[in-house]
Amino acid sequence: MTEFTGPDGPVDLAVVVVTYRSADDVLGLIASLRADAGDLRVRVVVADNSPTDETRRAVAQHPDVICVATGGNLGYAGGINAAMAHVGEADAIVVLNPDLVVEPGCLAALRARQLQSGAGIIVPRIMDDEGLTPSLRWEPSLLRMLGDALFGGRLRGRPQRLSEIVFSPAAYRTAHTADWATGAALLIDAETAAMAGPWDERFFLYSEETDFFRRVRENGGTVWFEPTATVHHRQGGSGSSIDLDRLLAVNRIRYARKHHPRGVAACYRGMVVLHELLRIASPRHRAILGTVLSERSWAGLPRAQRYATR
Repeated sequence: MTEFTGPDGPVDLAVVVVTYRSADDVLGLIASLRADAGDLRVRVVVADNSPTDETRRAVAQHPDVICVATGGNLGYAGGINAAMAHVGEADAIVVLNPDLVVEPGCLAALRARQLQSGAGIIVPRIMDDEGLTPSLRWEPSLLRMLGDALFGGRLRGRPQRLSEIVFSPAAYRTAHTADWATGAALLIDAETAAMAGPWDERFFLYSEETDFFRRVRENGGTVWFEPTATVHHRQGGSGSSIDLDRLLAVNRIRYARKHHPRGVAACYRGMVVLHELLRIASPRHRAILGTVLSERSWAGLPRAQRYATR
């Protein structure tokens, strides 16, 4: 099996993994990376947001993996930024969720597409136990948000202008440019990562990847989808809760406010409100609506927290 490169020396790829209570998932990812590295020089950096050392003790079984305790639950963006301080000299950075495994040939296919296209970001195909995951996205727009408000986020067959998600199976068969994709798996050219700067930690979780992809595009970088690179999603991750659902809705508004004038951002907020109003019979959607309408409550949503030191 291939050994990973330690903290020193140049590498082709630096793999960044942000963990939170991920001991049951991350070892499978590390094993798949080791099997797939081949001739590539690979450095693996795990940034652990967990309050206990269980995940770090699991990663310690692989002494050639760099594992960093972030000192708090910094969220996905904060974890990536913490890990980036340890990637060293790398041609590209691969960001992966801990509940993934890379399929054979994934890393080489991502790297080859980046070298061939000169793109700033390359995203792979994502599969789960039920098949293909529609992971590609269009940049959020008022019309697409209206479509999602009226039809929900998963209804296929509607006009593409009325959905942020790229549902067409044909879009996942060939390599092509894209607006953005879910942040579970992506390769970022090192120069592009430096140009875009740190991930925006104000988002904590959700919309941070939308923001990062947008900043890459605004700086002249392109995003490519590579179908021959495949990761398998094992559905662990950060889980789901009403607080995370509320955060998801609010961060869509925060994203609009960051990138659009006040009046336009207000219209985006109206689309989020409409989405929840149309589903108000559900207690979950009533709770989300209440949060969206009461900005005072936003301070109580999940956000970066440092752990107390003893």
